Amino acid sequence: MTDAAELRRRTQELLAAHPPGETERLDFLKARFDAGLAWVHYPEGLGGLGAPRRLQAVVDAELAAAGAPDNDPRRIGIGLGMAAPTILGFGTEEQKRRFLRPLWVGEEVWCQLFSEPGAGSDLAALGTRAVRTDGEGGDWVVNGQKVWTSSAHLARWAILIARTDPDVPKHRGITYFICDMTDPGVDVRPLRQITGEAEFNEVFLTDVRIPDAHRLGEVGDGWKVAQTTLMNERVSIGGMRIPREGGMIGPVAKTWRERPELRTHDTHQRLLRLWVESEVARLSGERLRQQLALGQPGHEGAGMKLGFARLNQEISGLEVELLGEEGLLYEDWTMRRPELVDFTGRDAGYRYMRSKGNSIEGGTSEVLLNIVAERVLGLPSEPRTDKDVAWKDLAR
Repeated sequence: MTDAAELRRRTQELLAAHPPGETERLDFLKARFDAGLAWVHYPEGLGGLGAPRRLQAVVDAELAAAGAPDNDPRRIGIGLGMAAPTILGFGTEEQKRRFLRPLWVGEEVWCQLFSEPGAGSDLAALGTRAVRTDGEGGDWVVNGQKVWTSSAHLARWAILIARTDPDVPKHRGITYFICDMTDPGVDVRPLRQITGEAEFNEVFLTDVRIPDAHRLGEVGDGWKVAQTTLMNERVSIGGMRIPREGGMIGPVAKTWRERPELRTHDTHQRLLRLWVESEVARLSGERLRQQLALGQPGHEGAGMKLGFARLNQEISGLEVELLGEEGLLYEDWTMRRPELVDFTGRDAGYRYMRSKGNSIEGGTSEVLLNIVAERVLGLPSEPRTDKDVAWKDLAR
């Protein structure tokens, strides 16, 4: 069985064979993947060694000490946090070997084609259609519109859910696909946000052909497959590993220390409360990651994401108020299409406006409250009159 000592030995062998200072970044990352040191809990041949997930920290520490490059996880977060675990859980061996390596090394960026203009909070009501051609085993032709798609302007591949059977209730007629974003039927258009940037996109799909070999899971099982993606998404958003005073609390605490003339008794009390809550959230995230090391993500990630959204909005509001007139300034409202969201590298105005999206993206706070109530606390579910109604008969 692979233990910490064995992982250190393998990591040192990797560093000796591919010295970081003498090896091209992409070549080093590929060698790391092939050595099973990308994500050690994955199977052998797929970037891992079948080792306990908690031992990934051993590898990461050795590589960081040697100055080895990482795979820029913020840029490829959707692939790492959502696509990869879904492909691992439901993909064929051919799919795993085709997609996981270029995904992990960052050669191919991924996006998520889930939400639609009429199916955001109620994602299962989605109307994008996938129709099979030439009978069983034939290609699928997809038509529809997706919205709020991060990284669609950069992505090579997308995880996509579409309706394949309108004659059954909404949760049962969905199938999960891998979509080629270079298909000529894929039209990506920017969505400009309150920040001035177009970090999100809307995506129009017109007669996009997807081979059946790019289907994940069985036909009609797309909602089940999507749950794996969504649980991992909420963990990746709300359970990120950060140091003490990392994230949004860091800049406001720094301002408090360096600008004593801005302090008031009220802002002092609010900062203390939010600092404590941020630390509780950080430690809760550590506990959640330890649980993940023992198995698959649970619905606790919904609670973490809930707290993340609320704290970000309250902290950014305090920061703007603390700065007074300075808080009304805004650095740059230029229309651009960034590769990632940079909360801490921008000014207070940006943090205040961008954090408004935290309670929408990755599942609205209202939906997540229901998930926590029903699936974590075991409370009775809300009445659902559409549960056994065919999707085609639903009012829209």
